[in-house]
Amino acid sequence: MPIDIVKAHAYGNDFLFAPIDQTIEDQRSELARCVCHRHTGIGADGLVLYAPTAAGADMTLLNADGGEAEVSGNAVRCLAALVARGQPDLRDVVVQTAAGAITLRLVETVGERLTFEALMRSPTGIRSRTLEAAGEMVDVVELSVGNPQCIVLGRPDLPVNEAQLHRFGPALATHSAFPAGSNVALVEVESPSRIRILIWERGVGPTEASGTGACASAVVAAAYGGASRDVDVVSPGGTQHVTWTDDGILLTGWAEVVMVGRWHG
Repeated sequence: MPIDIVKAHAYGNDFLFAPIDQTIEDQRSELARCVCHRHTGIGADGLVLYAPTAAGADMTLLNADGGEAEVSGNAVRCLAALVARGQPDLRDVVVQTAAGAITLRLVETVGERLTFEALMRSPTGIRSRTLEAAGEMVDVVELSVGNPQCIVLGRPDLPVNEAQLHRFGPALATHSAFPAGSNVALVEVESPSRIRILIWERGVGPTEASGTGACASAVVAAAYGGASRDVDVVSPGGTQHVTWTDDGILLTGWAEVVMVGRWHG
């Protein structure tokens, strides 16, 4: 049966969206692998299966490898952009994820790009530790922002660059310390108000951006790296803004829908 597919992205972190009632439960992982394939499918970092609700939508997120993930800040924002299409008076969207409900407020529309401020959950389980990865002892900070995160702060002997990402990203994402796997970010604190990150996502690999990765990186940069709690987070795909408050983490950035079609595979 053909499946309605929408493609959207936030800073190059791209997702496909399909109505969950058009899919078969025991075939969803294989569907994600097929449609997300960069060469033989449509291509994306993940597949979101969604169902509209009165307040927004419910979503299930599958990574490109077919594994289910708890939440993605950018996928949530992209889904909010999809919900908001054709509803010019809409201001607030509630997206229900496996990690809980996230409320997004539309703050700006420029062409097809919709900017939202999302209240993400407060970080939990923050702790620093040293792990052996890629033949080296690496200082990391682990935490959860609704999904597992492993953050490595850059230092003179461990610069934040693509070579280091490809060295440590896969080793840490699948490390035995994280039985369910973990997302990984290398973080450089450029100033108290600006950090730069490179991301390796569990079940995906390197991505242009990450909403939850930006949140986790900002928390660790503030707690351990001398940054403020209000920072610009720069990734290869662009700059998001993160504010860590007592009520949670405010994540601000844009998303846009770029394709509407049907999957006949």
